[in-house]
Amino acid sequence: MATMDLGKLIHFSLLFPLLLSFHFKISESSAHIYPSQPFHDVGNSLLLYGGSEGIFASSRSFVRFENITLWRTNDLQRKGRNGLVQAVIFEASDRNSIGGSAYGGQRSICCTPDLAKLQGCKQGEIIRIPSARDPNWPILLRARFKGKTLSAKMEDTEIRIKKTGMYNLLFISCDSKLKGLKMTGKTVWKNPEGYLPGRMAPLMRFYVYMSFAYLLLSALWFFQYLRFRKDILQLQHCITVVVVLGLLEMVFWYLDYANFNNTGKRPLALTTWVVTIGAFRKTVSRILILCVSMGFGVVKSTLGGLTSKVLLVGVTYFVASEMLDIAENVGIIDDVSGRAKLFLVLPDAFLDAFLILWIFTSLSRTLEQLQMKRTSVKLDIYRKFSNALAVLVVASVAWIVYEVHFKATDPFNERWQTAWTITAFWDVIAFVLLCIICYLWTPSQNSQRYAYSGEVDEENEEVQSLTGGKQDGDISLVKLEKDSGSDTEEDIEEDKRE
Repeated sequence: MATMDLGKLIHFSLLFPLLLSFHFKISESSAHIYPSQPFHDVGNSLLLYGGSEGIFASSRSFVRFENITLWRTNDLQRKGRNGLVQAVIFEASDRNSIGGSAYGGQRSICCTPDLAKLQGCKQGEIIRIPSARDPNWPILLRARFKGKTLSAKMEDTEIRIKKTGMYNLLFISCDSKLKGLKMTGKTVWKNPEGYLPGRMAPLMRFYVYMSFAYLLLSALWFFQYLRFRKDILQLQHCITVVVVLGLLEMVFWYLDYANFNNTGKRPLALTTWVVTIGAFRKTVSRILILCVSMGFGVVKSTLGGLTSKVLLVGVTYFVASEMLDIAENVGIIDDVSGRAKLFLVLPDAFLDAFLILWIFTSLSRTLEQLQMKRTSVKLDIYRKFSNALAVLVVASVAWIVYEVHFKATDPFNERWQTAWTITAFWDVIAFVLLCIICYLWTPSQNSQRYAYSGEVDEENEEVQSLTGGKQDGDISLVKLEKDSGSDTEEDIEEDKRE
């Protein structure tokens, strides 16, 4: 019954991400689409957030307004009231050029009678202070309702970007009687080299380098894998799967970004496929590290009664990781709120912490067993693995602290040009750890016969290492069978205790 339930859970985990992805709109380049979005009360204004992106200065960089149409309610239409809606686009460093305050009070976006006297702004419009570097910035665009019209259309226009920076777009109405206002249309944001947002553009080149790195690792691993294919362990089969998944993930991420950059569109199917490969690779990698820490494939041949628990954690992690990655990559650039992302980040972070604790606990037990059995070569391998894992975990924790500091001290995303390193770091860490595992458990001619052997003479141990070379003599079959049998009995007793 438990097996059937686990099978259903695995089946659901594979279908659920696909179903979830259909709840997100297809992302069209750096296009921000407004499907009848409502304005919200913010201070003394009605405001709709139009988006923000890092853009590099160039004659080919622009923000284009397409079919921006404002819609008011039928009640306001019947009253035949005129009303003004303005769009303002400004660079993050010029954010203080929008709005003002009278007598040191609360800052207002719209001009008030007091501010009209103090600053000379026009009542019923946005307060705009010309930038010192360019008096034409921030840019203001207008759309006005006339008579009893239900809609007002903003003129299609293209704003050229002459300064590299993080640009923000707001749609604002200072007429409180336009409550219930909605907007349709879209804006397209373009960088010099294509449609990729500025903070994502460096990742396309990064994925090229990572693809070549995985290709080199794959070539070295498969050379040994094919050379000693008759002596391959189950553990080494798992490592092969992770290597292939890593290569596929990097290649497909590059293809996804390249297509996004060139066509201005990010197909739902391709992005969902890439995200799924990535989530599966992360899941298999973590389960592989857990199994290695438990001694699977080297100290014992099975996980015993822990197999179902490991699979359950793996399936749960896959679903959590897939949901988070779909929320971050499938859909319009910033269509998921901070709270929604936090809700998805927490399960993923909790499972990562749980797996790290389980991995180091299992690793400690495995090291104790190897010390008791006095198998020095295996013990040396596991000590190297535990040391490398500890260093990478410390580096990861330090990076998380840096990441939190980076985001906390940059509320307006002004350091967007280095934001790509946040994503890139985790891919590099995963690759480094995979290289270490491939090095420590590379296929050799002695893999099978050394894998589950028990106590071995020190001299034989040194020549029969998992990563070692040729053996100088044969081991007594009687002794090998005896040692294997005693080791299996110990594994059975250990499984019962667990």
